[in-house]
Amino acid sequence: MNGKITYKDAGVDIDAKETLLENAKDAIRKSFTPGVLGDVGLFGGLFDPAKVGFADSILVATADGVGTKLEVARRAKVYDTVGWDLVNHCINDALVQGARPLFFLDYVAMGKLDQAVAGKLIAGCAEACRASGLALLGGETAEMPGLYKEGDFELAGFLVGAVKREHLLDGSAVRPGQVLLGLTSSGLHTNGYSLARRVLFERLGLALADRPSELGGKSVQEALLAIHRPYLEPVWPLIEGKKLAAMAHITGGGLPGNVNRVLGACDAIIDRDTWTPPGLFQLLVSGGELDADEAYRALNMGIGMVLIVDPDKATEVERDLVRRGERVYRIGHTVRGEGNVRWGRA
Repeated sequence: MNGKITYKDAGVDIDAKETLLENAKDAIRKSFTPGVLGDVGLFGGLFDPAKVGFADSILVATADGVGTKLEVARRAKVYDTVGWDLVNHCINDALVQGARPLFFLDYVAMGKLDQAVAGKLIAGCAEACRASGLALLGGETAEMPGLYKEGDFELAGFLVGAVKREHLLDGSAVRPGQVLLGLTSSGLHTNGYSLARRVLFERLGLALADRPSELGGKSVQEALLAIHRPYLEPVWPLIEGKKLAAMAHITGGGLPGNVNRVLGACDAIIDRDTWTPPGLFQLLVSGGELDADEAYRALNMGIGMVLIVDPDKATEVERDLVRRGERVYRIGHTVRGEGNVRWGRA
């Protein structure tokens, strides 16, 4: 067929994208902190760290995505919670270096722009930023027909935080004889969903609305879409008080693939009997007939953050966390080694 062709004919609707941005401005502005300079819509976001107390600090940057949890969200038609997942995941990745998050950038890609879906994705990011005191400083929404099928979408994010030099956590303070404290996760967080979908939907034949006994009254949808929790509020006072030697955010790779990243010349001995994995993990292990080592490598198994502390500070740190509503487990200790995680007795 001959005649004029527009960008919209090729599958990209510029007007829809501009409308989406206009509708999202209020939610984005509500996340702004005193460090934000300018308004929504600049080519680059501007931020002055001096205005929030980080004039002479080290910047920490991190990027991540939500992974195949997006497929569960798509099936369930629930799009706002994955924005929270993304922001909180990035907050935790910066936090383990001792950093306070400053601002966040989002990236949404679709085959055909769905304003309702994209709006909820962005709003979730903005609300999560506001809840943890950082700014949604900017982002990008891309419409890419031919690369993504209609109905498919991607969500990724980028966070910058700052840490005062005396609060930096880089693993250099880890020594033999220190204590590992585990803080509970709120579910799978944003890792292990390819395995979870295979076990729950394909092997066990469950539907999103099903409520297997292992989930304690929750539906499969509620368990899988439980928001990846941030640890900023309970942990930040410990960072400022210099109570921690190191931290590890338990994401892909589980305990052995994340605790090892901060061990240096030590090994960690972790006792898997010091806590009981929640029902969702038990269901995945039994339903998928998972080997224990595989389960603890693919899933967080109920521990979302590990703190490494000096033995003379461990009880004080535990009590402080409990006062803040945390459930804390002594899951192990450090010994001289080569940066490995080993299973044993705490």
